Amino acid sequence: DVLRKIAEGTHICGDPGMQFDSVTNKYHTCKNSGRINASNPCSEFMFLDDSACNLASINLMKFLTSDRKFETESFKKVVDRFITSMDLFVDGSSYPTEKITRNSHDFRPLGLGYANLGALLMSFGLPYDSDEGRAVAAAITALMCGEAYKASAKISSLVGPFPRYIENKDAMLQVIAMHRDHVKDIDVNKMPYDLRYLVNEAWDAWSDAYELGSQYGFRNSQVTVLAPTGTISFMLDCDTTGIEPDIALVKYKVLSGGGMLKIVNKSVPLALQRLGYSASDNTDIISYINEKDTIEGAPHLKPEHLPIFDCAFRAANGKRAIHYKGHVLMMAVCQPYISGAISKTINMHENSTVDEIMEAYIFSWEKGLKAVAIYRENSKRSQPLNTKKTEGEMVAREVIKEIIIKKQ
Repeated sequence: DVLRKIAEGTHICGDPGMQFDSVTNKYHTCKNSGRINASNPCSEFMFLDDSACNLASINLMKFLTSDRKFETESFKKVVDRFITSMDLFVDGSSYPTEKITRNSHDFRPLGLGYANLGALLMSFGLPYDSDEGRAVAAAITALMCGEAYKASAKISSLVGPFPRYIENKDAMLQVIAMHRDHVKDIDVNKMPYDLRYLVNEAWDAWSDAYELGSQYGFRNSQVTVLAPTGTISFMLDCDTTGIEPDIALVKYKVLSGGGMLKIVNKSVPLALQRLGYSASDNTDIISYINEKDTIEGAPHLKPEHLPIFDCAFRAANGKRAIHYKGHVLMMAVCQPYISGAISKTINMHENSTVDEIMEAYIFSWEKGLKAVAIYRENSKRSQPLNTKKTEGEMVAREVIKEIIIKKQ
């Protein structure tokens, strides 16, 4: 009965989401200092009551090489620099309460994450909703978190671990070992052959993190989360946010001052090149997308390549979209390598029923997620991104304006 009421609320407006307590506390590094009861509003930072976390995100597309590989050496150096910088922020930041100040200094939790995963997979020529795409995403996520804990252990060797580390030493090392062992779960055989080295890099990072942590402890109780990165992604000129796929290859953003901004995915040409399309074919396909707001029906495009360009929502003139289980499965393969949780929307079709939303919540729990938020398309009066230019947004603003006038 409770689950149905939650699903009914989600069906109406996308709220509430759910958090799963058992798996959250299973991977809690500081069990001896208290349990995890809740998270921040976006659900990516889960830790002790009255604690805070500095966030930062890495644009994954910056590490795409000219031969369509992922440049791990630069990536590891960036992770190392980020963790060092973010740890310094702990002491340089101000906090809203005395308790949060004390816990931030005592546990020094950090939240490094990434953006543009969806664009990176598309550039590799991999569908977001595929075993191949998920294996690559898992390996990159594992490498980031393992390298982050390794950097934290190196800092600890120089200046000492976080003050409450000793009382949590055994619990934290146990969690680090669980993260490391999950690297074995990555399906290497599903990965493109020229990207399989990522799994070895991830294993080495976690092994080093565990070894250094056993010797020196860790400077930070947590190091990674996957935040929504909405505003940050626009500033970084990303095609996709956080762990998300693209909303649509062509989308329209509602502007606060009125009107809409057309945004076209820049990763499509890279994917077409990876797939072997000629320059002229590439030009024809891009022109078709700009004109039709969808890639479905584009000239020269092979039917078997359509899944690579699937997005969270159906295009205005298209029929395809990622199934909600594809979103959950992507979170499931990445969650084992994140200190906190993942802020991500499970997009469901406008015609989804309450029963289907209940099934999505249960499926998320079965797959070991710490938190999940579901959004049924168009369940809110207005949304920031749309798949087509519409007068409806203008109508919504006029309705809001009328309500304000009445209140005045």
